[in-house]
Amino acid sequence: MRRLFWILLCALLALAPAARAAEADQADLLVNQRKVVTLRATLKGESPGERVQAARAALDTALDTALAAAAPDRIERQVLPGDPPAVRLLVNGVVVFHLVPDDLGGAQAGVLLDAAALDAERRLRAVVAELREARDPRRWAIGLGVALAATLVALALLKGLAALRRRLLRHAARRLGDETVRAARPWWQVSGEHAIAMLRGAAGLLSWVVALVVLDVWASTVLRQFAPTRAWGERAGDWLIDQLLGLARAAAGAVPGLLTAGLIFLIARGVLRLVHGVLERVERGEFTLAGLDADTAGPTQRLAGLVVWLFALAMAYPYLPGASTEAFKGVTVLAGLMVSLGASGVVGQVMAGLSLMYSRALRVGEYVRIGEVEGTVTHLGMFSTRLHTGLGEEVSLPNAVVFSQSVRNFSRLVDEDGQFVLHTAVTIGYATPWRQVHAMLLEAARRTPGVLQQPAPYVVQTALSDFYVEYRLCAQGSRTAPRMRAQAMSQLHAHIQDVFNENGVQIMSPHYRGDPPAPQVVPAGPWFSPEAGPLAPPR
Repeated sequence: MRRLFWILLCALLALAPAARAAEADQADLLVNQRKVVTLRATLKGESPGERVQAARAALDTALDTALAAAAPDRIERQVLPGDPPAVRLLVNGVVVFHLVPDDLGGAQAGVLLDAAALDAERRLRAVVAELREARDPRRWAIGLGVALAATLVALALLKGLAALRRRLLRHAARRLGDETVRAARPWWQVSGEHAIAMLRGAAGLLSWVVALVVLDVWASTVLRQFAPTRAWGERAGDWLIDQLLGLARAAAGAVPGLLTAGLIFLIARGVLRLVHGVLERVERGEFTLAGLDADTAGPTQRLAGLVVWLFALAMAYPYLPGASTEAFKGVTVLAGLMVSLGASGVVGQVMAGLSLMYSRALRVGEYVRIGEVEGTVTHLGMFSTRLHTGLGEEVSLPNAVVFSQSVRNFSRLVDEDGQFVLHTAVTIGYATPWRQVHAMLLEAARRTPGVLQQPAPYVVQTALSDFYVEYRLCAQGSRTAPRMRAQAMSQLHAHIQDVFNENGVQIMSPHYRGDPPAPQVVPAGPWFSPEAGPLAPPR
């Protein structure tokens, strides 16, 4: 980077003398902000800059001579024969400057010398008239009077514009708050505050436009009254007109491109409607297409929409207004740089979401466990996956997190949709017969509403530990079970405690040191303290 900086600095330093030399090769004769002529040739040892200074001095001398003699100004143009030919311009008999072919530049400079001389004479006449006017006190007095009158008119117009804006806004606010008008016009049912805010914005924009026009006319009028600033006044008036004409021409020139771009977007929309219609039928399960099914039709539909719209934007880009301008290109490059720097995480989330969708690891409505989160899948999007837990929570997990963790699916292996797996584990000491434990767990499953009896629940012994045996009850819940799996598991756990207490088996697995004097079980009753009173059993 340091080397690049020094190279650029050296290049700029090398170009600076060339730029100064190019500026020194020509000089403009400016009088009262008006350009009379551009001199490029070195004549009689005088550079263009020295010739311009001499012309200004000669012009002042000529005007002083005419004013002293109280004579009108005389502008003459004389053609001097020779090789090369020349034209000199005189004011009141004083030579102001000479014009030679080298002052014009180009191969046809000699042919254009007469035309350039005529144009210089016309400009010189206007400049001399303004210089004479600038030395006339009466013209200054008239200009000051007109400028003062124009200023008063402009102030009155601006004040009236502000008063009119306030009056219209008050009237509009009353009309918007009138209930009879709102009831008579159903289309008028809009929020009063939003409507008033929109009206204020529109009135403010319109008032600024009108104020800009008034100020432009005022500035042009005032500057035209004085000879030293008349050129500025003429340019001020032409500037607004040029801007408006440029906007009108740009708008008219943009119409064909906008029509073409609109046609491209309409075709893209038609293609998307066709693709969406086919993929929606695939998503409903009416038929399969090219390996797509109900699970992958949704993400394929979103991908197709993204691809079609990107292709349409790329096709319509050259027809958009200003697409070929440097400003539009710069904004496009800046937007692409910002997207490339900040979209790495977004792209990772999208790729993880597409992988989850097309691998069919998750479906909406399934009950899963992702890491430490367990719940029903309610949304499987491009960026995140949402789960509803049984505790009144909605958990949103980034797809990159879901893709990087193991997923337990409690609904995938059941026979029908809407069912889920229920399983829980208890540890019982070796002194309790395992057949009795099996029977008690199956009885608890039978008592739990919504637990399917077909396929029948079953119990497996998953571990023979040092001090206890681990028993796991496996069952399936049906649509009649509670909506949340957490509620179903709560009811199953409650019935397991009831059955074990009724049979005098303790659900307790301490490290073995000796048999307790009495079994650690809950007696048959009462199960509630007299102070608290009985609790309603869970439904």
